[in-house]
Amino acid sequence: MATRGYCLCKKTSWAYQGDQTWACYCHCDDCRRNCAAPMVAWLGAPIENFEWTGDKPRTYESSKGVFRHFCGTCGSPIGFEADHYPGGMHLYAASLENPEDFKPTFHVNKQSKLPWLQMTDDLDAFEGILLQTPNDPDGYK
Repeated sequence: MATRGYCLCKKTSWAYQGDQTWACYCHCDDCRRNCAAPMVAWLGAPIENFEWTGDKPRTYESSKGVFRHFCGTCGSPIGFEADHYPGGMHLYAASLENPEDFKPTFHVNKQSKLPWLQMTDDLDAFEGILLQTPNDPDGYK
C-alpha cells in the first residue's frame, strides 16, 4: 500500500511504497524559514520507492547540494533532498494525505530550538543533523 501526500492546491503530489525510514522534528533555521514555522516535522522515504504523482515540483538549491522541492502553482513546500543524504527523500509530514498518522521519533538541531516553543514530549533530541537515523547504525537509508 502506498503512502501519499500533496500540496495545498493538490497539483503537486507524491507517493512511496513500503515503510518510512524515519520521522522527526527539525529545529534548524533553514527548515523554519523555508516553512515560516517554529519547527518542521519530516519523514523519510527511500528514493527508489518514491515518485512524484502529480505535477513535478519546482526545485530551489538553498545551499550547495541541498534541494528543496515546492509546488510551482501554490508554493507549498513538499520535499527535500541533499547530497549528504544520498538515496533518501525527506517529505514534510504536514503534506501527508493523512497527517494525523504521523508519529515522530526524535528531534534534530536541538541547539536551534526557539526558546518560546514549548514541547513536552520525551523523544530523543540530537544536536546538529544526523547522517544516520538513531535506529540505523549502518547509516541513512
